[in-house]
Amino acid sequence: MAGLGVRIVQRVSATRGFAKVAPHVVPALDRAVHRLTRGRVLLSAQLLPGVILTSTGARTGLPRRTPLACMPEEDGTSWLLVGSNFGRTGHPAWTHNLLAHPEASISWKGRDIPVTAQLLEAEERAAAWTALLEFWPPYSTYQARVTRKIRVFRITATP
Repeated sequence: MAGLGVRIVQRVSATRGFAKVAPHVVPALDRAVHRLTRGRVLLSAQLLPGVILTSTGARTGLPRRTPLACMPEEDGTSWLLVGSNFGRTGHPAWTHNLLAHPEASISWKGRDIPVTAQLLEAEERAAAWTALLEFWPPYSTYQARVTRKIRVFRITATP
C-alpha cells in the first residue's frame, strides 16, 4: 500500500496544478509543524527525506529558513538538494542564497548541522541527476517543463 501511495503522490506532484499551489502551502505547513514539534517532525518528510535549510539571504544577509526535500547520500554526511521550484520557471531563492553564501546549516532529524553547499556541474551533476531521478521521478517532469537547467547542490556537513 505504501508503494501505491508514493506513486499517487508522485503523479499528483508532477501536475501543473500542484506546481501552482504547493510552493505556497507545503513550506508553510512544514515550517509550522517543524516549529511545533521542536524540530522533530517535518511534515513533507513523511514521504521524502527533508531538511530545514538555514541560509544567508543573497541580498539581505538575513537568515532564511526553507523546508526542502533532500536525498541523503550514503556517506551519512552529505545530502543532495534540487532547485526544482516544483517545475516553475524561476530558480528558487534558496539557490541564489547558497550561490552567494555557501556556508549554511540544516536541521536533519532534529539535529542542527553546519554545512557547506556546492553547486554540481558537468559529470558530477549528471551522476547526481541520474540518482535523483531514481529517487524521485517527478524531477524529470519538472525539468521538461522549464527551459532553465535545474540547479543541484551537494551540501556536506562541516566539522
